[in-house]
Amino acid sequence: MRYYLIAGEASGDLHASRLMRSLKTFDERAEFRFFGGEQMQQAGGTLVKHYRELAYMGFIPVLLHLPTILKNMRRCKADIVAWHPDVVILVDYPGFNLDIAAWLKRHTDIPVYYYIAPKIWAWKEYRIKNIKRDVAELFSILPFEVAFFEGKHHYPIHYVGNPTAQEVREYQSTHHAEQPLRPVIALLAGSRRQEIKDNLPAMIAATRHLSDRYDIVLAGAPGIEPSCYDRFLRGTAVRMVRNQTYDLLSTATAALVTSGTATLETAMFNVPQVVCYETPLPWLIGYLRRHLLKVRYVSLVNLIADREVVTELVADTFSVDNIRMQLEAILPGGAQRQVMLEGYRQVQQILGDSKAPDVAARQMIQLLTQNNKQ
Repeated sequence: MRYYLIAGEASGDLHASRLMRSLKTFDERAEFRFFGGEQMQQAGGTLVKHYRELAYMGFIPVLLHLPTILKNMRRCKADIVAWHPDVVILVDYPGFNLDIAAWLKRHTDIPVYYYIAPKIWAWKEYRIKNIKRDVAELFSILPFEVAFFEGKHHYPIHYVGNPTAQEVREYQSTHHAEQPLRPVIALLAGSRRQEIKDNLPAMIAATRHLSDRYDIVLAGAPGIEPSCYDRFLRGTAVRMVRNQTYDLLSTATAALVTSGTATLETAMFNVPQVVCYETPLPWLIGYLRRHLLKVRYVSLVNLIADREVVTELVADTFSVDNIRMQLEAILPGGAQRQVMLEGYRQVQQILGDSKAPDVAARQMIQLLTQNNKQ
């Protein structure tokens, strides 16, 4: 069968590539065409557009790049129609992907499957109407989403397990981490330029006093050129590694992490962390978060545990002093280190050991085969 996939950022590229490999395992005739990145290219198929040309976030960047975004959408829609796949598989990235889903529903008979559900339980819950209308099958990787989609909104979904948990376990089973000469503090500052600009300077400042005892190492994000980091790293003791995030986490003593998939990866490696996320208008965002946001937490670790396992410094609590204080609490001998590690074990038990891409691939092929027979 023919599969058209759309992933708009680094984590989606990774998860989509794993799904593609599983689809090839269970469908020997699988063909792929996609918007994505290097990981998907390695899995095989034709790359139409790289995700770094899609990954704009925030009102102003989106507005400035609106002509490019609209051009990419038109290109994507035309390419799908020309290739006419058996299914379009959307991977996270809802701003772009839900528009594609709506257009395909109106203008084609191509079914849309969504792998890694949009996080509408956090914001923009109204999008559930579009999902119900435009998405034929939704595949979730977070256990608490079942209650949200099926219980609250009566929209049946497929919970397939969590691919990040599987990816870390597979890495740990095939790699042996060598102990570094000095203990390491890892900095994971996000996968988008705006996140890096907002968060990295404070992370560097909060770790400066520890650089005589710790090796401060930044994980360079896939798709972000090294020159993007130069102005932040110049004159500091921080060194950067690229395409080695798992290697870095396997040896790290603690980490400062921008919210996202990286928070869960860090927990799976049992590295105590502080979640750091600066926002514009921090006091306003802090107020809105406390009073209007649908969920209490921004990190996947806390959302899965349904309690505060890791400290979140977001909006009005984000500051160099707060980051420094919370980091020291999770370093060896710190008051919160062991408590956090015990919380990680709970999260790992909740996620279990399901191989999410394999489960999703089998279900997708079965559904498509059944529909083709009708």
